[in-house]
Amino acid sequence: MNTEPGKSDVPFTKQMRIVTREIHNVSDGLINAKLGIAMSEDRVWAEGLLVFYEIFKYLEGALERFSHTLIGDLDIPGMRRVEAFEKDLTYYMGIDWQKDYTPRDSVVEYLKHLEKIENENPYYLTAYIYHLYMGLLSGGQILRRKRVLLQKLKFSRKDSTEGMAVTEISGGTVASIKKQMTEAMNHIAAELDEEERQRLLEESKMVFILNNKIVHTIQGAGAVVAIKVLKLGVYGIIVALLYKYIKKFAWG
Repeated sequence: MNTEPGKSDVPFTKQMRIVTREIHNVSDGLINAKLGIAMSEDRVWAEGLLVFYEIFKYLEGALERFSHTLIGDLDIPGMRRVEAFEKDLTYYMGIDWQKDYTPRDSVVEYLKHLEKIENENPYYLTAYIYHLYMGLLSGGQILRRKRVLLQKLKFSRKDSTEGMAVTEISGGTVASIKKQMTEAMNHIAAELDEEERQRLLEESKMVFILNNKIVHTIQGAGAVVAIKVLKLGVYGIIVALLYKYIKKFAWG
């Protein structure tokens, strides 16, 4: 049993999950509503990629800047996503998509916060690296399967994984990368003092607050969701009526 003052027997990554549970659930619901249901609409999915692109780009830059520190332990082979983001954005928006591109205000606000905490203590960035990459590794696979299913339901001849490079994993499995990231995060936390660990827990909550702000700016997703829910409701009524009709005349 660990008796060292200020340290808990609960793994730090579990503490991160506990303190973010409520805001994480809100964030998951928002992302599922904005991107999960609406991801069959290429424009909406592309916009979702665009709002997170700069954030992942900044974090991968930090992994380079602090590769000589314990932060570099989080740079697990196969986990980087920026090149995949750029490949997907080129697919949806054309080869010159960056020519006139300017990050929206919510993204700029997010980046300013990352710069601020990096200047204060670069180890605070590990909360963002851990949560965002773990989320993309897990959620990306779910969204990938949804897109494949949606394309099949639409009888589309288009390759259902086109524009989904950001969800492709090479050089390892999702499970192995997540395991290594968890071990690295726990090791980093063990080397920090109690005040720094508490700040990391606070930044863990801020990850999802800032994520929600940029997801809210995705245009058109709400309308797409409403239309799809309406369609599902109509289809549900039709199915129910058909079932009632069949039951009446088949069984009397």
